[in-house]
Formats: sequence, structure tokens, C-alpha cells
Amino acid sequence: MSKPRIGLLGAGPWAERTHAPALAGHPGIEFSGVWGRRPEAAAALAAAHDTTAHSGEAGIDALFAESDAIAFALPPDIQAPLAARAAAAGLHLLMDKPVATTVAGAREVVDAAASTGVQSVVFCTLRFAPGTAGWIDEQAAKGGWFTAHAYWLNALYGTGADSPYAASPWRREKGGLWDVGPHALSALIPLLGDVTDVTAVRSERDLTHLVLRHVSGAASTVAVTLSAPEAGSGSGVEVRGEHGTAVLPTEWGDPVDSFRAATDALLESVRTGQPHACDVRFGLRLTEILAEAEAQATEAQAQETRAKD
Repeated sequence: MSKPRIGLLGAGPWAERTHAPALAGHPGIEFSGVWGRRPEAAAALAAAHDTTAHSGEAGIDALFAESDAIAFALPPDIQAPLAARAAAAGLHLLMDKPVATTVAGAREVVDAAASTGVQSVVFCTLRFAPGTAGWIDEQAAKGGWFTAHAYWLNALYGTGADSPYAASPWRREKGGLWDVGPHALSALIPLLGDVTDVTAVRSERDLTHLVLRHVSGAASTVAVTLSAPEAGSGSGVEVRGEHGTAVLPTEWGDPVDSFRAATDALLESVRTGQPHACDVRFGLRLTEILAEAEAQATEAQAQETRAKD
């Protein structure tokens, strides 16, 4: 049988550093092509990995016709409608987090995937990284956790920061809640169960605090930002329970290896017909939780402003 063909939508820094190398180096697939909003970026990335470049509206259709699945390295609210379109065309989905920043956008992808029966994986890095995926599975199997704390204090927009991802308009607009919040939730939900209640507060410099109740009865807290001072940046997850305390490993491994593992997970779901735990339905759930948190934080800030007037 021929190898599954996977195309890539997106030609920015994340695609260049992670998605394209992972797909090009995967022995079990054919890297069928790259589409980019900037034709020159798509051409350069495709040339670097000996595949076909596409751009424009016609290029999307051409890549879909040459692929069995599509990987995404696009801003979430550009990703979502294109993913729904790909699913409607019968293509399996390898999406980035968050699936979308609106519940309606994420639900459109879920409905499209369900209508055609395609499989999907959302690349929540911790669930596929060699240094963290096993830890999450191990702690989830133990159970008995009553509380947890997760923090993602990223210095992307901190003073003196220099990162190619800082030029991302959607990250600057939506902040740490949407960019790194999915990391925290993707680890906490397997350990403590789905979220039943959210309380959110946002302070200066894009710092958002969440207090979460989980279906297991446990509670957790989350702190996220993209504007931490470099010296105060860092990330981690700690859980406490009847087994004591467990701390997420600090070494995640190479993101190329993580994305390759996510690709393997999608191929396994396609082979077996069994949905992956991190499929688009899980992606929708993350969007629902984050949208509720954003609404609460925005309303709290509005109340503070009114109180000062």
C-alpha cells in the first residue's frame, strides 16, 4: 500500500522549525506539499524539504486533492474554517492548539469531522512530547489527586525578548490564556477530570489566573502569561494527593519528535478507527473552557473600570 499523504497549511516559523521537518523526516508518510499565505515562504519551505509549494485559493484545493490528511500551522481562527473545509473533503486533521478562539469556530470543525468520519489529533505538545507524555499517563493511572497547580509564565513579550513568534498578531491580541493556556489544561484534565467550573481574573501584563473545579471533585489553579520578565519566566505542573506530590518533568524534548509522535497518533486512529484522546472534540472542550475564562476576566476588568469612574 502507498504511504499516507500529509500536506501542510502554514509556512511561518512554527511550520519551518517543527511541522515541516517532522513530516519530511517521517518514514511512514509522504509529505505531499506546503501551502502558505505568503507564496515566497511556501516556496522556500517546500524547496527545503523537496515537496510542492502552493498558495492562493486554488492552491488549497490542489493540496487537498494531493493529500489524505492535512497538518496545520496557522493562527487558530484561520485554521478552524480551513480544517472544517478539509474535513468536509474527507481529509484527516492534524491541528495545532487552540483549535479556534471561538466556540462556534471549534464546533464547526467537530461537526465537519463527524459528518465525514475523518480522524483528528490536536497537537497539545505535553501529550506527545517524549519527556512529558509518559508522566501524564502515569499520574492519570494513579489517580487520587486532590489538587494541582500549573503555570506557564512565558517571556515572549517580556522586556528584551527576541523571538520569531513575537511577530504573531494573534498571540499579541489573545495573550497567554489562549496560547499557553491549552498546555496547562491538556495536562490537568487527564489528571483531575473535565472542568466543571471556571473562575478567572486578569491582571496587568497579560497575567491571567484561573481557579478550576473538576468532575473528580478536585480543584486546580493556573497562571498564564506571555509577558513575564525573562528572569521570572518558567512553566510547570505540580499535583498533590494520596500518593504524595508529583512534578511534571522540565525536559520536554525536541518539538520535532513530539510532532512526529502526534503524526503517529493520527495514523493509528486512521488505521483502527478509534478516536484519539486529543482529537478535535477535546480541542473544542479546551476552547469552551478558555472562552468562559476570557469572558469572566474581561467582565471583571470592566467592573473594575466602572468602579473607578
